[in-house]
Amino acid sequence: MKRILVVALFASVAAMAQTAAKKTPYTPPKLPWGDPDLQGQWPATANIPLQRPVSMGTRAVLNDEEVAQRMKQRAQQDEGDSEQFVSNKDSVTINPPSYWVEHGSVNRQASLVIDPPNGRIPPLTAAGQAFIKAQRGGLGPGSHFPDKVDSWEDFDIYSRCITRGMLSSMLPTLYNFGNQIVQAPGYVVIRNEMIHESRVIPIDTATRKHPHVGKDIRTYMGNSVGHWEGNTLVVETTNFNDKTGAGGAFFSDAARIMERFTRTGPEDLVYEATIDDPKTWTAPWTIHMPYKMDKHYVLYEYACHEGNYMMLDALTAARQLEAQGKSTKVDSDNFNRPVSK
Repeated sequence: MKRILVVALFASVAAMAQTAAKKTPYTPPKLPWGDPDLQGQWPATANIPLQRPVSMGTRAVLNDEEVAQRMKQRAQQDEGDSEQFVSNKDSVTINPPSYWVEHGSVNRQASLVIDPPNGRIPPLTAAGQAFIKAQRGGLGPGSHFPDKVDSWEDFDIYSRCITRGMLSSMLPTLYNFGNQIVQAPGYVVIRNEMIHESRVIPIDTATRKHPHVGKDIRTYMGNSVGHWEGNTLVVETTNFNDKTGAGGAFFSDAARIMERFTRTGPEDLVYEATIDDPKTWTAPWTIHMPYKMDKHYVLYEYACHEGNYMMLDALTAARQLEAQGKSTKVDSDNFNRPVSK
């Protein structure tokens, strides 16, 4: 009986120790000058939608059935990509074929948005809605697949190879998932593979502060300043222009984004960003993105349109279609054409 009690007590203590170990935060290695080491390749390979389906309410995690469904959809997509790869060997396409797209890995997290608790971006303010509608002289924002091609403004700035914007550059897209963090004493550099963005972020210390630039200086990626809170890198970004944004809206001159980068394991990095723009959204909102280190990932040059010939060619072709009495609307399907023999 005594032996049974001892064994039971040992098992109980062991279970408590394991629970405590799980709750103990990971302590990342330190760089020679003492800062936590966040360096490495952190591709955004977790396939997580920005917003949660309304039907899920405040449930933030997918159940087994939902995960299985997404895995099935992923398998079907892979099968379709393979079929298109074989069928396209004697044709060309004016849009990237689907097998060029990187689909990422299924994740139980239901949405990138974690606050508000329903996983949905808060409603726009009246001013935020009005700004969207005012684009292109009242036609609304440009698009990747515009309804007409009369001007370069009919395409969005991503299609024009300008930028994806600060927040979108950190998140999953169709391809080029790469994010690299490089550190030096007093600075952190974040490189995004898509449209080759690089942010050089000065780090505040007890003896050295870096104020944001003047309010009249505004850029696509804003002005970032960082500091350490324990092992978490906190980055505050302000001074956005009104050309970029998130969730289909645009940042105003009041926009402020607070990012938090925390290593939670040898190969795990958690990224959270709170978007606070009272002129655009009725409340702040926060996203959560998990990253896995990939030591073999390589960031290649993002040449995009290689001289932006696409814009010239698109506008020229649109004028030719107009002369033929045809629509200049850009469709989103992949137009396959037989290869000339």
